[in-house]
Amino acid sequence: QNSGIMMRGSEQSSSTENGMKMDVPHGDSVDSEIMPSPTSDRGNGLAKKRGKGVVQNADSKSEIGKRRVRRKKVVSKEDATQKLIKYSALFLLVAQMVGLVLLMRYSRTNHSPDQPLYLASTAVFFMELMKFAICCIVVTYQTGNLLSELYTHVWASPIEMAKLCVPSLLYTIQNNLLYLALTNLDAATYQVCYQLKILTTALFSATLLQRKFSRTKWISLVVLTVGVAIVQVSGSGDKGHKDDAGANHNRFVGLVAVLCAACTSGFSGVYFEKILKGSSTTLWIRNIQMGLPSIVIAFITVLMKDSAAIAEQGFLGGYTSIVWIVVFVQAGGGLIVAVVVKYADNVLKVFATSFSIIISCIISAVLFDFRPNFSFLIGTSLVVVATVLYSKPPSNKRRRPQTILPKTSGV
Repeated sequence: QNSGIMMRGSEQSSSTENGMKMDVPHGDSVDSEIMPSPTSDRGNGLAKKRGKGVVQNADSKSEIGKRRVRRKKVVSKEDATQKLIKYSALFLLVAQMVGLVLLMRYSRTNHSPDQPLYLASTAVFFMELMKFAICCIVVTYQTGNLLSELYTHVWASPIEMAKLCVPSLLYTIQNNLLYLALTNLDAATYQVCYQLKILTTALFSATLLQRKFSRTKWISLVVLTVGVAIVQVSGSGDKGHKDDAGANHNRFVGLVAVLCAACTSGFSGVYFEKILKGSSTTLWIRNIQMGLPSIVIAFITVLMKDSAAIAEQGFLGGYTSIVWIVVFVQAGGGLIVAVVVKYADNVLKVFATSFSIIISCIISAVLFDFRPNFSFLIGTSLVVVATVLYSKPPSNKRRRPQTILPKTSGV
């Protein structure tokens, strides 16, 4: 009996530990109760953790999706802003190209008889002053300390300033030549002939920078030269030549001036690229560095070229509101080009040049009684086609790699 009691007690204890039905001693019967086991608790905990993990993963995925949507919206807004700035700058570039040439031509050919014609050298001097002031304002806004930037990049960089004196001199000569060209040429002929700067830039790039050009580019340069030659011999002109066909307007002098301006433009641009290649200096600091010697050179040009005229009519003799607009547009043209270089590509700039040529011809025909003949139209068309063809990006045709099998010895 004792052994039976002991066996029964052991069975009860084991059944209790295993979570099975448990008998109550002293013969009292109660309802059976299932006791939870530790393994079931662990399973329930793991299931709860897995459920929480699934919920957290779903929340994280939804949050990632929301972030992607936000990023797409931000990127789309930035792309829209970039496109707006790009095409606005492009529109301003076309307006500047057309407006500057037409206004300059108007200011040089239409002035009251009782007032003297303003001096081109003084206009170049005021343009350099205005450009320098605009660049100083921009640098002050960006850095907050203009004097420190001037000391670092001007006073403490004498070798670099000496190098920049060469393009400064060339750009000052170029600006004076443009006034001389537009005094003797109509705006449309000037716009077409001045595209020879593409040819001069290519020639100086091949000579100084050892740059290689494709066959398409060389063909476009030949077409450009032929087109400009046809325009030069076409003999088209506006009412400025018809009204003042005397000594004040000489077509040959205008053509020589625009050709020399194209040469100085090409050489100064290539030289500027060569000496400043790989530099980290900002564009506005570069304009300040070139502006200081340009102001000095422009003032020396005024004294050497027009000192007698200044003594007679004064430094501001012949200046009107139109002349000041010309000076302001010419000074702001460099800033517009800087914005276009930053936000637009080369193809858009070429189309802006082509549009400016066409628009100049149309406006000259309306306002200046410009009557282009058939030769002029043919030459202008060739120049536009050559400009677009020259700036066409090369086609990168991927060549299939040649499979070179290793040599094997015969078995």
